Amino acid sequence: MTADPNAATQGFPVPPPAHRRPHPARCLVPALVAAAVAVVLGAYGRIHHPTGTAFNLAGFSSTSAVKSWLATTAFAFALVQLVSAFMVYGRLPGPSWAPALHRWSGRVAFLVAVPVAVHCLYALGFQTYEPRVLWHSLLGCFFFGAFSAKMLLLRSERLPGWLLPVTGGLVFVVLTVIWLTSALWFFRTFGVTT
Repeated sequence: MTADPNAATQGFPVPPPAHRRPHPARCLVPALVAAAVAVVLGAYGRIHHPTGTAFNLAGFSSTSAVKSWLATTAFAFALVQLVSAFMVYGRLPGPSWAPALHRWSGRVAFLVAVPVAVHCLYALGFQTYEPRVLWHSLLGCFFFGAFSAKMLLLRSERLPGWLLPVTGGLVFVVLTVIWLTSALWFFRTFGVTT
């Protein structure tokens, strides 16, 4: 008796599809974009002649006060995003709208951080005159690169389950250090003023 090789294999269990590893480009492209964004921002900040001011808002005593309050607002929304991320990943109990809270708090944090970055790059440039300022400049450029990578990774499929939370955590930690070396330093040095 011969078997027909084209016959259906009914009765035999179909093996589950093999879990394919993601192509390295799925992680490499976001990493390259992150590096490019960070380097371009750093290069611009280094070669651009600082203007001393980029914007000011009525009611604030200086552009540094505006920058510090905007940075603090961005940091507060980043804290909301951190807590909501723990809810989304089931590490904390949370409401059904935790994913929406996570997305919107991240959007607001980014939108508030952009004018701060514009002020830093345009008005102050990439500075290195003391360690605090050097770290602030380096991490400011790195933040926008890491954020770009995170946004690209959000749309990728078949990534390792740990990659997006680690990238998001890195973005949060870097933003925290940026806030510590700028807004908190300003408030401790000049007082909590507007």
